[in-house]
Amino acid sequence: MSDEGLRLVAAALAVGLGAIGPGVGIGVIFSGALQAMGRNPEAEGTLRTYMFLGFALVEALFIFALVISLLIAFRIV
Repeated sequence: MSDEGLRLVAAALAVGLGAIGPGVGIGVIFSGALQAMGRNPEAEGTLRTYMFLGFALVEALFIFALVISLLIAFRIV
């Protein structure tokens, strides 16, 4: 396999493996928030705020993986 082929495989692995953790984390965040809203509907506003804050922080991990993947693919790293 050539150097370019290995570089593209590394980029694909970086973005692929970088999407697993945030995907699971987003599922856990929304599952917990929906269960909490079902048990305590009065706290929906606060829970929704924290849910979206957690979503944004977890999604940032995927964006970092995407940036690293692009850096590998375009021979910057």
